[in-house]
Amino acid sequence: MVIEQDVKLSDGRTLRTYDSGEGVDGPGPTVVWHHGSPQTGAPLGPLLSAAAERGIRLVSYGRPSYGGSNPRPGRNVAAAADDVARIADTLGVRSFAVMGASGGGPHALACAALLPDRVTGAVCLAGLAPYTEDFDWYEGMASPGGLRAAADGREARELYAATDEFDPANFTAADYAALEGAWSSLGADAVKAGQAGPDGLIDDDVAFATAWGFDLAEVAAPVLLVQGSLDRVVPSAHAGWLLAGLPRAELWVRPDDGHISVLDTCPAAMDWLMALSTPLT
Repeated sequence: MVIEQDVKLSDGRTLRTYDSGEGVDGPGPTVVWHHGSPQTGAPLGPLLSAAAERGIRLVSYGRPSYGGSNPRPGRNVAAAADDVARIADTLGVRSFAVMGASGGGPHALACAALLPDRVTGAVCLAGLAPYTEDFDWYEGMASPGGLRAAADGREARELYAATDEFDPANFTAADYAALEGAWSSLGADAVKAGQAGPDGLIDDDVAFATAWGFDLAEVAAPVLLVQGSLDRVVPSAHAGWLLAGLPRAELWVRPDDGHISVLDTCPAAMDWLMALSTPLT
């Protein structure tokens, strides 16, 4: 049974959190899931199933302005580390692994960089690299307009959101098959998040397209990068940049996957986390 609760933070905000239960009896670690953009933060069925099969305690939450979590004006990517530390403290979790997909990937890396004594390993699926002009950050994106606007600040991103519409070209045939099948819950959750308003997505995009607040070199924990070669949302060059910048990273390339279908590797990625050295105590 998933336990839902609002965690109170020192600045008065609350974050909507979900916990598969501290009574999980198994060999797996606690894994904190960082959702994509936009999502509510509610745990998705395939993740809960894969975690339960491995005895993993799965924790997830809505980032500020998503899924019932209060806004955090001006947040950067690094801000996720403080929020997750508070959630972990509230749940009585000392050490944990992190996983993030798409927009969740950078936030998972923030936790690994800024909570080095707590994060035992990280998985980043189809995640963005920090904004840089050292390569064409937008090349290969089917619809880079939102991120381009975000680079000019929140006001510009708000103006873009007023007329923005989803471009079907973002997803491959494999992505659409995944959304109609195993990952249908992701599509439904994204619609729910979008109906609640654009603020979470706007803040995410501004955070991605500006300084993250930490360096990749600060990530001491092992990191698994998973990238679909056909991804039209976060192109493969981002995974290559992350691989080059992270001290202890490996990359799984999925030649036939796009942005959504690559999530089918989540069970194997959880196995990778479980195979790491004994978690910190």
